[in-house]
Amino acid sequence: MKRLAIVFVAVMLVLAGLALASAVNRTGEARAGTSPASLADWQVVDLTQPLTPDLPLWPGDPAFEVEAWASYDTDGYFINRIAIGEHSGTHWGTPNTFIEGARSAEMISVEELVGPAVVIDIREQAAQDADYRLTVEDVTAWEADNGEVPADSVAILFTGWQDKWGDPAAFIGEDADGVLHWPGFSAEAAAFLIEERGVVGLGTDTHGVDPGNDEEFGASFAMYDADGMILECLAGLDQLPPVGTTLVVGGWPIEGGSGSPARVFGFIPPAE
Repeated sequence: MKRLAIVFVAVMLVLAGLALASAVNRTGEARAGTSPASLADWQVVDLTQPLTPDLPLWPGDPAFEVEAWASYDTDGYFINRIAIGEHSGTHWGTPNTFIEGARSAEMISVEELVGPAVVIDIREQAAQDADYRLTVEDVTAWEADNGEVPADSVAILFTGWQDKWGDPAAFIGEDADGVLHWPGFSAEAAAFLIEERGVVGLGTDTHGVDPGNDEEFGASFAMYDADGMILECLAGLDQLPPVGTTLVVGGWPIEGGSGSPARVFGFIPPAE
């Protein structure tokens, strides 16, 4: 009887092992079936405006300069010397832009340069009012159609100004009194997105997340006070869905810098 009992226990252990192995295999197969698609299957959208000597500039900012430095004939190779403001072209800004002693460009971690984005389209309102300010009500109306803005995302405002890039005067919208005109986030909407939704960045296709005529820079201060980042002069926003894009932001870790010109991409996963 003792020998039979030992044999019985051994058989049960073998059967339990087989069951566990089968369960592990099924779990592995399930995970394989739900594994994320390869990045090669994702759509990649370039969100960067081209850099040209006549690009739109914030009044008073340094000109973008390109000078041939070495030539094939003389030096056997070719490079240019370039000069550009940190906030020219498609770029990101860091909290020390407005806040002395706050984080600078080299302090932005690589993890902060990759993350989810939502796109809030206000082209219709902006076409009617170049000084339009996104409201909290605009955000909640967007959420009624697309779900709540996810925490840790970048909220991008799509104004349509990206199409004015080739016309610097129209893009900047400076009037006879020196006032700039383009749409942007109201201070209240920016605060709502940061405090109630937990966004970590603001973005736009204009030269500032604040409306051009907002001399208090309410949205910028709200974001920088929260130690976040701002993206400006974006392009290609018409190719992005309201939700689902992952941003990948390039740029230079300039020591003590207030940001950097950038190459920005939007990665859109394949439809399920």
